[in-house]
Amino acid sequence: RGLGDVYKRQVFMRAIIPVAGVGERLRPFTHTTPKPLLSFAGKPILAHIIDGLLDNNVDELVLVVGYMGEKIEQFVKERYSIPAKFVWQDKLLGLGYAIYLALEKIPDDEPFLIILGDTIIEADISDVSKTDTHKIGIHWVEDPRRFGVLELSGKRIIGMVEKPESPKSNWVIAGLYYFTDARKLRSSLNYIIENNISTRGEIQLTDALANMLNDGEVFESIVIEGWHDCGKPETLLATHREMLDKNGNVEKLEGNIIIPPVHIAKNASVKSSIIGPYVSLGEHSQIESSILTDSIVGDGTIITKCVLDNSIIGNDAAFSGRAYRLNLGNSSRVELEWE
Repeated sequence: RGLGDVYKRQVFMRAIIPVAGVGERLRPFTHTTPKPLLSFAGKPILAHIIDGLLDNNVDELVLVVGYMGEKIEQFVKERYSIPAKFVWQDKLLGLGYAIYLALEKIPDDEPFLIILGDTIIEADISDVSKTDTHKIGIHWVEDPRRFGVLELSGKRIIGMVEKPESPKSNWVIAGLYYFTDARKLRSSLNYIIENNISTRGEIQLTDALANMLNDGEVFESIVIEGWHDCGKPETLLATHREMLDKNGNVEKLEGNIIIPPVHIAKNASVKSSIIGPYVSLGEHSQIESSILTDSIVGDGTIITKCVLDNSIIGNDAAFSGRAYRLNLGNSSRVELEWE
């Protein structure tokens, strides 16, 4: 190994992943499955996130769980050998409060990452600890009003505000944070909570970071090109398309027409159908005499004689008939007359 590899392994890196939200914007799917466990392109959202962290030399996970948190804990323990700690959040008071709880598991003098549980980031972050400076991932967007917005001077961050009505830039926080230690963030969150400082009724991490900035802490920016939101159906489908462009697994399937990119589970059954482009078929799903494009189909779902586009179908559902756009939750049953 090179000296860079030796240096990386000298730094023990933890990552906080807040995944306690109820996923209101992704209902009906999140009535029975926590948002981080919704699957596409061959694995759940959370697996996409954790696999990326493992590729970047993360040594331990701290997950903040709440809604159906036992399912998330079971998934992580069964799938991964990396050490993982779980913090339960009983009150959904905002991202800042979730991180405040997670900091109980972070030593004062050690570096750590925060990565949001509904965002997939594609970036090499293995070298973030090589400089003694806090860092925030940033991304340029057309409309930044629903994000934490940053002001920059070169790479240095000189201002930040959560969900401003009149943004001062188009650079927003891209769901990735690195801290050299936990002391300053812990102190700032304590101040925010004790003084009941909130934005739109929630304790915001951005407000705590702005407070640190005002106290003289230095933050540098890291431009994140691959930033994929999974927070609502339209962004989940958009992220699904981008992931399949890189990770599609099937180009031909006898007796069917496959239009790549698609991801078809090895134990899925497909008969007399046209699949793709941009379709994921989950484990043990069954598709017959159907045309599917730009859609996500969950595990154990049966679809017959359907034309589906731009749709999300949950696990263990059954649909027979004709439709053009559909969001169907887990264990649903729909039958329509085929013309």
